[in-house]
Amino acid sequence: MSSRRPAPDNLQPEKFAFTKTNIKAINVVLLKYPENRKASALLPLLDLAQRQHNNWLPKAAMSEVAKILNLPMIKVMEVATFYTMYNLYPVGKNLLQVCTTTPCWLRGSDDIVSVCKKKLGIDFGETTKDNKFTLLEVECLGACSNAPMVQINDDFYEDLDKKAITKIIKDLTNGKQPKIGPQSKRKGSEPKRIKVVA
Repeated sequence: MSSRRPAPDNLQPEKFAFTKTNIKAINVVLLKYPENRKASALLPLLDLAQRQHNNWLPKAAMSEVAKILNLPMIKVMEVATFYTMYNLYPVGKNLLQVCTTTPCWLRGSDDIVSVCKKKLGIDFGETTKDNKFTLLEVECLGACSNAPMVQINDDFYEDLDKKAITKIIKDLTNGKQPKIGPQSKRKGSEPKRIKVVA
């Protein structure tokens, strides 16, 4: 899977059309911008297209967004290929993005990566045969105080260890929604409590 180039033609659908619900959402988004600044709606429209198309963005969807915003296709492609939040290849139902930047690495992201690869039987950039999981390595996701962490679809799972990530993968495999946020007993990113012995 090449993350920053569009998928090959054999994976691309011929057509894409927004649903009636998403057309209404697009109209709401467009109202936020002056008439001569509609191009500023490019990011949210690409996001809507991706969400509608099983969490990946085909060329046909980019073309539709280009038409709506009256932009050249190359401008849409420049944005879609630059931002890593846009998936240019099909991905699994659960997109696991493991942060391996320094704060997460110092707190044990190597263990998280190891468990993910072992439990899922795939490497970074791969999707399981049942299409339930895609595994990606990513840069900082901004939850450094709760390292190590992974983002799965839109949700953050923080304060991970081997046991916690194993349980999360098991829950997702069984169709259950794992607890979102810190997997430790702390709330948010409050300091870790240390027992003081007098």
